[in-house]
Amino acid sequence: QVQLVESGGGSVQAGGSLTLSCAASGSILSVGVMGWYRQAPGKERELVATITYGNRKEYADSVEDRFTIGRDYTKNTVYLQMNSLKPEDTAVYYCNAEVSSTSDPYRRLNDYWGQGTQVTVSS
Repeated sequence: QVQLVESGGGSVQAGGSLTLSCAASGSILSVGVMGWYRQAPGKERELVATITYGNRKEYADSVEDRFTIGRDYTKNTVYLQMNSLKPEDTAVYYCNAEVSSTSDPYRRLNDYWGQGTQVTVSS
């Protein structure tokens, strides 16, 4: 029905940059809030950044001023530009999106997750 496919993870040294991308595809009617979450080993999944359909953005305090979230409405894609990366940013990053699918007769916004992409920052 609906798939979220992430790309752009990898390994980088502290102070470096990475850009993550996540494309939603399938039987999509509309896309609401899109965002990024991350989960480090032994920790709970936490919000990194979200962006609404109206382009309102929210960031975790730990990434404010270093990360930038954006989206391409024509491609149903969300991006996360990560600068000045720190070792504590190391985690699996997950894309999340609220999607209304054409296969749902009630056109509800349901939550979808990507498979996750690893980001490793070395000191």
